Amino acid sequence: MEIFDGIYNLIGVVLPFEWAQHIFMKNAILAICITTPLFGMLGVMIINNKMAFFSDSIGHGAFTGIAIGSLLGSTMPIWSAAVFSVIFAIGITVVKNKSKNSPDTIIGVFSATAVALGLIIMSISGNQAQISAYLIGDLLSITPLEISLLLMVLVIVAIIWNFIFNSLLIISINPSLARSRKINTNLNEIIFTTALAVVVSITIQWVGLLIINALLIVPAASARNVSNNIRQYHFLSIIFSLFSGFIGLFLSYEFNTVSGATIVIVLALIFFTTLIIKNQRNHI
Repeated sequence: MEIFDGIYNLIGVVLPFEWAQHIFMKNAILAICITTPLFGMLGVMIINNKMAFFSDSIGHGAFTGIAIGSLLGSTMPIWSAAVFSVIFAIGITVVKNKSKNSPDTIIGVFSATAVALGLIIMSISGNQAQISAYLIGDLLSITPLEISLLLMVLVIVAIIWNFIFNSLLIISINPSLARSRKINTNLNEIIFTTALAVVVSITIQWVGLLIINALLIVPAASARNVSNNIRQYHFLSIIFSLFSGFIGLFLSYEFNTVSGATIVIVLALIFFTTLIIKNQRNHI
């Protein structure tokens, strides 16, 4: 694709390092430029709404969707993962809002069921070898076509975010105030969880089920430690996510480690650094 040739040349000029000259590394760099802003953006609302456990369960739902796609013989189980994840996320949201049980209990039941169902389907289809691949992920295997898909998702989510962010923010701060302003809390929550489900299901094969939740919550948690307002909170979450993505990718190349896990280690260092800064501020 000619457009990618031009982008590859630009990356070679901007990053004139040996590690960034390989095509697979350039694809990974492009993927990081697209996915990390998504993680940083969605993570803000996940932290605000105390939804860390919920976002983790979405990954389990995506795993089951992948298993269903594999059983049906799909060459791109990512589509079945997206469909099942959306249904899974909406199901949790509806049951959670209507049930008198603790939200954590509802999410836990859905999450455990999804994992068990996914493992059973994988064993039936004879694709047990795929389990470890989706658990760990492989960012370096991403293709230009998949990068184009990620870019499309980024644009759609950014547009949706522009329309629902203020409503989600009011809901996260004061649900009663949101209802008094006639904000449809259920609808906004379903839109948000649907966007989250699509992002998780599409990125899970490159990031890995075991760590995808960390990429969603740690940048925002770090930003919250040092932010003074919501605008700064949003901005720093995206910056921390981008920074850790690039540094983690470089370190994974240098030390031949799993890229997703290396990115999470960088994020963890950022989090503990911002936590120290926060504690020092509180003691002043």
